Amino acid sequence: MKIVIIDYGAGNVRSVQFALERLGYEAICSNDVDKIMDADKVIFPGVGEASSAMKELQRFGLDELIPRLKQPVLGICLGMQLMCRHSAENDTKCMDIFPIDVLKFDDRLKVPQIGWNRIEDLKSELFDGLSEGEYVYYVHSYYVPDNPFSIASTDYGLVYSGAIQKGNFYACQFHPEKSSNAGERILKNFIEKIEI
Repeated sequence: MKIVIIDYGAGNVRSVQFALERLGYEAICSNDVDKIMDADKVIFPGVGEASSAMKELQRFGLDELIPRLKQPVLGICLGMQLMCRHSAENDTKCMDIFPIDVLKFDDRLKVPQIGWNRIEDLKSELFDGLSEGEYVYYVHSYYVPDNPFSIASTDYGLVYSGAIQKGNFYACQFHPEKSSNAGERILKNFIEKIEI
């Protein structure tokens, strides 16, 4: 099994790699187009600011590659947001894999949302073995609103998408690599259960 974590200078790639190693999987971190295309599973993490992250993706040609991938892809945090159409963060045009606009949390809420929150309405084998209301770890100021592609939701003053899926593309706003046993189960399910 070839697992590639996309490394474009804006991701928490090492923590994802270490989480996979703890589960017994070997993964490489790369921005090489051929290695990514040849992978059985691709993980697309992200931390930081949307417009600068998109510039890094463009620099490596990954903004055009990622939407064309045919194998299972898992976006994480900013990676999920960059897979959407547009982000309110610095008015950023994203990859439009999901036809959804990313919004900023209302100023009445504590922003960023940092810490543990529940995922509900679980609708994917990505969550096999998890219970409704499992706690996962979030760090974000922008969110994907609830939409027809939602496979998990979270309530933080409003109900938004904790995870989305369209075809071979999966994405979660939370950090599975920082989400203890629940997060490990999600990563394991992605590697072992998600097929095209």
